[in-house]
Amino acid sequence: MSKIRFTKMHGCGNDYIYVDTMQYPIADPVQASILWSNRHKGIGSDGLVLIDKSPIPEADYSMRIFNADGSEAMMCGNASRCIGKYLYERGFTTQTNIRLLTKSGIKTLKLHVSDGVVESVTVDMGTPQLENPEQFVISRGLEKGSFVSMGNPHYVIFTDNVDQVGETGRVLEHHPAFPQRCNIEFAHVENDEIIRTRVWERGSGITQACGTGACATAVAACITGRAGRRSRIVMDGGTLDIEWRETDNHVSMTGPAEFAFDGEIEL
Repeated sequence: MSKIRFTKMHGCGNDYIYVDTMQYPIADPVQASILWSNRHKGIGSDGLVLIDKSPIPEADYSMRIFNADGSEAMMCGNASRCIGKYLYERGFTTQTNIRLLTKSGIKTLKLHVSDGVVESVTVDMGTPQLENPEQFVISRGLEKGSFVSMGNPHYVIFTDNVDQVGETGRVLEHHPAFPQRCNIEFAHVENDEIIRTRVWERGSGITQACGTGACATAVAACITGRAGRRSRIVMDGGTLDIEWRETDNHVSMTGPAEFAFDGEIEL
């Protein structure tokens, strides 16, 4: 067996195992993610993130994300911020603007650095796609929701009961309305800037935070007249600042990224 070095990181509690595949290639990331993400028998995480050089000149580095169930995700905002911190603080780059290739395109990371430490990262998340801009009820008398894609699919339900995330999120992830499955957000607007949100993440279940989910929630709140173009999304693990810019229709997300620990595991 070979030994793999890994780093555990989190963004607002959304935790992943990060592996530099430039040094430690992983032949079967699906199986590795399932085994390592197990919180009782493995390292414990919401999934596995692979960091590599970009295969195209338009980007500097690339990432692939595998959920705890082994399914591959298109994009993760929290993971992209963590990669920015990892690359800078581990000496891979001295640049504070990094172009990151993901399954949903190239994302630009702006690192906010003080005394050599990345204190926060702003990610240009691109333009939201409103494939189903009308509101629709999908089952069982639930409140109307908004479908927003941030490179991955989200269904945002505004409700006074965000704690239904467990009982309802599991059902809606697999609802026939979402043939590719879906991330589900339950959000309560506290005022026109603060939105309390809980997340059921496709392939991982309840997570402490979701960057793309925070962006989708902010966009949904704006298009339904519940909030303006700037929102603070308060999730179980922390808060993200979201702006849906009028200038180019892009969504920017700013938040922290933290190291948890380094380790070594056999593969």
